[in-house]
Amino acid sequence: MTQAHPPQPGYALDGTTSPAVLGAVADLIERRRVLTLTGAGISTESGIPDYRGPDGKRRVTPMQYAEFVRSSQARQRYWARSYVGWQRFNLARPNTGHEAVAALQRAGALGPVITQNVDGLHQSAGASDVTELHGALARVVCLTCGDRSSRWDLDERMRLTNPTFEVTSNEIRPDGDIALNELDVADFVVPRCLVCGQDTLKPDVVFFGESVPKPLVEHCFRLTEEAEVLLVLGSSLKVMSGYRFVRRAAARGIPVVIITRGATRGDGEATLQLDAPLGPTLTELVRLLAA
Repeated sequence: MTQAHPPQPGYALDGTTSPAVLGAVADLIERRRVLTLTGAGISTESGIPDYRGPDGKRRVTPMQYAEFVRSSQARQRYWARSYVGWQRFNLARPNTGHEAVAALQRAGALGPVITQNVDGLHQSAGASDVTELHGALARVVCLTCGDRSSRWDLDERMRLTNPTFEVTSNEIRPDGDIALNELDVADFVVPRCLVCGQDTLKPDVVFFGESVPKPLVEHCFRLTEEAEVLLVLGSSLKVMSGYRFVRRAAARGIPVVIITRGATRGDGEATLQLDAPLGPTLTELVRLLAA
């Protein structure tokens, strides 16, 4: 078991101490088995906002799982909003933070990635061995028969069954959802499963109020057990689904490094913290480790 280093404070990149702190991060992860846990903060530079502001308060209230499964009306409301929101969400592209994670993997500095994000941007940037803890918006699952299909195919089907549905929005959310008024939703034709014909299609993601599948959690715990360092990028760790891996790492005595903007729930377990923008910070980390 690797012994954790004494905690050190982090500073933004424009602070005079930040090069030393980032150098300490590089020293800590060099030649160790590093597991990376990422959150919504790594995708903000791609134009996808995170769920919470710097104060830790949730910016939006997404649809709860219990509400989604309760009625066809709720699913109609969700899919109408998601149909509009997907048009902008799908345009997001990897930023320098995603690219740096992929580059660090290729260089052997990082191992597996557990992401709480549902945007697929790590894979688009070239990262490998990515576990999507909360699923992916690019997939759709039928809650009745279990059939899985492509979100792009579903989008085309919704376009064909709603030829006059034209609502524009500049909004974008981490889950691809947006806000629409009831008049915009009322005439939207809900998509149905091509296998069983039910209107119980759901994006293959973990909704708020829904549990992460147990086998997936156990897989992530195994990754945590095998790691020598846990690197947290862009997560406030407010949700237990990600925070539990920080707790497990700290209980094992392995170093926990957190790079994000603002305070996190895991600050007490952190060995090193850096409050900094992820794109330039990770790009500099690539340079330091290459040197």
